[in-house]
Amino acid sequence: MLTWQEKVLFLLATLVSAILTWRGVWQLSRIIARGDGDLGWKLIPKRLATVLLKTLSFKPVFQSRPVTSTFHGLVGWGFAFYLLVNVGDLLQGFIPGFVFLGHGLLGNIYRLVADVLSVAVLLGMLSLMVRRFLVRPASLKTSERTRLHPKARRGITRDSAIVGLFVLLHVGSRFLGESFHLAATSMDAWQPFASITSLAWTGLISPASLEIALHIAWWMALGLILAFLPYFPISKHIHLFFAPLNYLLRPEWRSIGELGRLDFEDESVEQFGAERIEHLSKSALMDAYACIMCNRCQDACPAYTTGKALSPAALEINKRYHLNEQGAELAAGAISDLTLLDFAIPDEAVWACTACGACVDICPVGNEPMRDILEIRRHLVLMQNAFPEQFQAAYRGMERSGNPWNIGPEQRLEWAEGLQVPTVAEQPQPEVLWWVGCAPATDPRAQKTARAFARILNAVGIDYAVLGREEQCTGDSARRSGNEYLFHELATSNVERLNRVAPKRIVSTCPHCVHTIKNEYPAYGGTYEVVHHSQLLQELLRSGRLQGELDPSEESVTLHDPCYLGRINGVVDAPRTALLSVGIELTEMPRNRTKSFCCGAGGAQMWKEEEHGEKRISVERIQEAQDTNVNTLAVGCPFCMIMLSDAATSEGERIEVRDIAELIADRYLAAANDPQESQV
Repeated sequence: MLTWQEKVLFLLATLVSAILTWRGVWQLSRIIARGDGDLGWKLIPKRLATVLLKTLSFKPVFQSRPVTSTFHGLVGWGFAFYLLVNVGDLLQGFIPGFVFLGHGLLGNIYRLVADVLSVAVLLGMLSLMVRRFLVRPASLKTSERTRLHPKARRGITRDSAIVGLFVLLHVGSRFLGESFHLAATSMDAWQPFASITSLAWTGLISPASLEIALHIAWWMALGLILAFLPYFPISKHIHLFFAPLNYLLRPEWRSIGELGRLDFEDESVEQFGAERIEHLSKSALMDAYACIMCNRCQDACPAYTTGKALSPAALEINKRYHLNEQGAELAAGAISDLTLLDFAIPDEAVWACTACGACVDICPVGNEPMRDILEIRRHLVLMQNAFPEQFQAAYRGMERSGNPWNIGPEQRLEWAEGLQVPTVAEQPQPEVLWWVGCAPATDPRAQKTARAFARILNAVGIDYAVLGREEQCTGDSARRSGNEYLFHELATSNVERLNRVAPKRIVSTCPHCVHTIKNEYPAYGGTYEVVHHSQLLQELLRSGRLQGELDPSEESVTLHDPCYLGRINGVVDAPRTALLSVGIELTEMPRNRTKSFCCGAGGAQMWKEEEHGEKRISVERIQEAQDTNVNTLAVGCPFCMIMLSDAATSEGERIEVRDIAELIADRYLAAANDPQESQV
């Protein structure tokens, strides 16, 4: 199709484009190489099939915004197929009379899919551009309180326009080129949309003009690729490659909420945590390039949605713009002249994070902004001794008494007064070790949960024991507030103690204890079977070990899923099944299961005043519960119990907050005249 002059010109343009693009890609690779740690290259074989399926199905995108996600899917699926279409068009342009994949069934199917997906891409991209530039929903904006790179507010719009126009012109030109070809030859039943469009040119444009138009369309379609490629490494369109790379290469140990162990005995280590962008992991630097700037993480963030300065989306966007701005220097090995607090995220936003994992869970490209924030906290606490003053009391309590409430070990079992709760000293090899946790052992409201659960265990005759005064904090709050050394000390001593006991199974009423012991203690040499009390209750109810006459109740209940139970550890059915098994009907809140809204206590927020915003996170959640018009909010976490009970009181106590163990104990044991009922 092309003249020899066009072929030479295209080859020269390809050479120039390739050189310019390679410079950008090389710089980008050198920047990522500056990051800390390693990437999971060895994990590619076992992940490849899963990642391909996830990428091609766009499954992560469809977690929210179903209409917008559908339009995005149309663009993505079509653009993926266009990798093949562009190869075919290139060959047809250079080889006279060549028909890509021929005129048989395979070629017919290829042309049909290309025709349909061309229209799908055009419709999808037009819809997305109308949404961004005309409708302009609040979800695409960022609060003025949030730090955003000076170039980002205009740059995001400009980048979106460039990418959008490129896609429309590239696909649109190719589609028009096919219609010109069909107008000059004959209609093709396997290209229905292009055939219909070709009718517009029949008799209107001369054969000679159609030939010229066909050449122009070919150059617009493929020439635009050459023009766009050098811009590609610094545009948001590069997420096409970095999204699957994110899923392929993240370290094997990484899951939501899980942090890597620091080696405090290695004297060669000079830096803990992240002060500058090159201190972040390689995966964290890849996150900046994978970010599509859709703000889904921002919508899910409890801090941002209640008016705080934190936006996980802004953090990733600021990283990207900084890397684009100082990329050459960073690639050459220079030290960044700005700290992360200078350009990426302000101090106020760092301490507003509840470490709930919502931003990680919702991100369609696998980004983990929460992890960046925790690494920044590690640096501030370990290297600069800079953290909110209110943490001092909690740290001191964990250091001296083994719990953030600073209550002595001798008081650890006072909550069980009047109940028969055996310790490991009395029962050295129990079937179940109950890790009570600091809150149920010390906080008056959370103690009611512990007493209710003890009554249930005693009623069914489970062989269990508690550590009693030997138990101390797991260190969750220390780790998520950045005090990794304190966590290290607590984890080391707890693992030594647990390994001596050698528990067959551990149960806890605290999801934070469950997560820490189950997922983070293995790095310290402690691997155990750990379950949440809702899971054990579900087992007891299903097996018939827990049974009795149901106590009639007028309670109407909604369930709050704790972040570290539902979203981070995937336990969402057990608490529901347990409640339903005792005849309690549930009314779900809009944000539930793995998409639950945080209570505001996580990330060590329990021990400090909440950062300034429009409202408290716990109030936002309690209002959502009240909107269901129930009288009881069921929880499965002592931190959630404390935060939401306080919020309910501030909102007029229109709803009572109770743990699922309390609800089940009331329904079963009170009706059976439990002799320990009067003790609760």
